[in-house]
Amino acid sequence: MTMALPKPMPSTTHPPTRSTNNYPLSAHPNDGLSSYGGRDVVGYAGNPPKVRWPNGAKVAVNIVLNYEEGGENCLLHGDGESEKLLSEIVGASAIVGQRHANMESLYDYGSRSGFWRLHDLLLRKNVPCTVFAVGMALERNPTAAKAMVNAGWEIASHGYRWWDYQNVEEEIEREHIRRTVQIHKDLLGIRPVGVYQGKPNINTRKLVVEEGGFLYDSDAYSDDLPYWTQQYGNKPHLIIPYTLSENDMRFAIPNGFSNADDFSKHLMDSLDYLVEEGRRGSPKMMSVGLHCRLVGRPGRAKGLEDFLDHAKRYGDDVWLCRRDEIAKHWYQNHYPTELKSSL
Repeated sequence: MTMALPKPMPSTTHPPTRSTNNYPLSAHPNDGLSSYGGRDVVGYAGNPPKVRWPNGAKVAVNIVLNYEEGGENCLLHGDGESEKLLSEIVGASAIVGQRHANMESLYDYGSRSGFWRLHDLLLRKNVPCTVFAVGMALERNPTAAKAMVNAGWEIASHGYRWWDYQNVEEEIEREHIRRTVQIHKDLLGIRPVGVYQGKPNINTRKLVVEEGGFLYDSDAYSDDLPYWTQQYGNKPHLIIPYTLSENDMRFAIPNGFSNADDFSKHLMDSLDYLVEEGRRGSPKMMSVGLHCRLVGRPGRAKGLEDFLDHAKRYGDDVWLCRRDEIAKHWYQNHYPTELKSSL
C-alpha cells in the first residue's frame, strides 16, 4: 500500500497577515512615519537646543507637589464608586456604590498632615515648588491654598477632579477645565498658567489649547527638556514633560520604593547623572513628583530632605525653580524663530 505524501505548502515571500481596520498589519498608513497622531518618536534626534539655564546651571530641577486630596472618587463627591489609586492599600480596587472608609482617611492624611510637613520642609530649605492642584481639592482647603500662595509657589491646574479622563465626554472635560480656572481666580486671585490633567485622553491637549490661557502643559513623559508642538491652533504650544520615575508614587506600587533611602538614592543618582551630562555640554531638566499622602509621611519625608540637601550642595550647577519659570525661560530663549516676532 502506497501512502500519499502531504501536499507541499505554497511558497510565500511573507507570512499571511491578518487585517485590522481594513488595513493589513504589514501595510498601515502610518508605517514609516516618525510624527503621527500627535506622537513624535524622534524629538530632538540627539541634537537638543543649546540650553543656557540661569547662572549657567547644568540642570533645572522642579519639585512638583500633587495636591489631590478631596478631589478623588468618593460617593460623598457625587461619584458612583470609591477611589482606588495611589494609597497605602496596594492593589486596591474601586468599590461600586459604597464608601471606602480606609481609603478616605488615607487621603485625608495628605491634606490634614502630609501637606503641612512638606510645606514646612520646602520653606525651611528655601526650595521653590510647583503645585499640581486638583480644583475640587483646592476649593475644600482654602487654608492650604493660602499657604501655597504665601510660600510663593506656582499653582498649576491638575484638572477639576482626580479622575481618569480617558472616557469622559469632551464637553464635560471642557467644563472641568473652565471650572478649575475659575476656582484659581476666585481662591488665589490668579489663573493657572500650567496644566497637568494627569490622566488625559487624546483630546485633552486640544481642549487646553482651545482654552487659550495656558503657557504650557505637562501631560507628557517623552523628554528631558521642554519642546514645542503645533498640533492644535496656529501657534506653538509648549510641553514641559513630567515624570512617573522620579516620583513618590513608586512607594504605592509593587517593587517600587520601600523606604526613604530608596527614594533619595534614586533621585540623587538621577541628578548626578544629569549634572554630568550638563557639564559635558547638554543641560537638562528634572522633575520630582510628590504626593502629600505618600512622601508626606515622616520616614519618607526624610528621603526628600536628603535629596534637597544634596541638590543644594551643587550650588549654581542646579537651578531649583518653578515650572512657570522654566516655561518663561523657554519662551524667551527657545521660541521657534520664525514665529518669535508674534510672541
